[in-house]
Amino acid sequence: MITYISGGERSGKSSFAQQTALNHSDTPIYLATAKKWDEDFEERIHRHQQDRNQQWTTIEAQIELSTALSFNQTVVIDCVTLWLTNIFSANQYDRDRSFAQTQIEFEKLTHYDGHLIIISNEIGMGLHAESKMGRDFVELQGWTNQLIAKTADQAYFMVSGLPLQTK
Repeated sequence: MITYISGGERSGKSSFAQQTALNHSDTPIYLATAKKWDEDFEERIHRHQQDRNQQWTTIEAQIELSTALSFNQTVVIDCVTLWLTNIFSANQYDRDRSFAQTQIEFEKLTHYDGHLIIISNEIGMGLHAESKMGRDFVELQGWTNQLIAKTADQAYFMVSGLPLQTK
């Protein structure tokens, strides 16, 4: 089963995903896709860690998410945007090559026998990116979000902490 949760920054995606996971499992997995890019980001990671208690097991994977998963677990993947950042960077900012790799890896995730709760940002609803690299990333994110939403069993869009079920 795949539950997809998207929304803007600080819209309540992670809190909703974590509560959804705890409703399905007493011992959920948190799959973190973030790299520690700088001190500000390290503080953000620390804040997210403080939101989870001892029921959670945290694992980290930056690109090959499917290889990090155990069988038949409830897993929160946080988040697609950071996962794509890692892929985009590894592919020297080539949008098409990055999306091809993303599709292959996501296809592996669709065969997972547990419950995946996948968090992603909606970044294409704001300002138009100034650079070609920025526009390419917005397109990569949008295509990936569509791929996940189409495949998901359930989908939610977060607005001001409120989950709006879209599928």
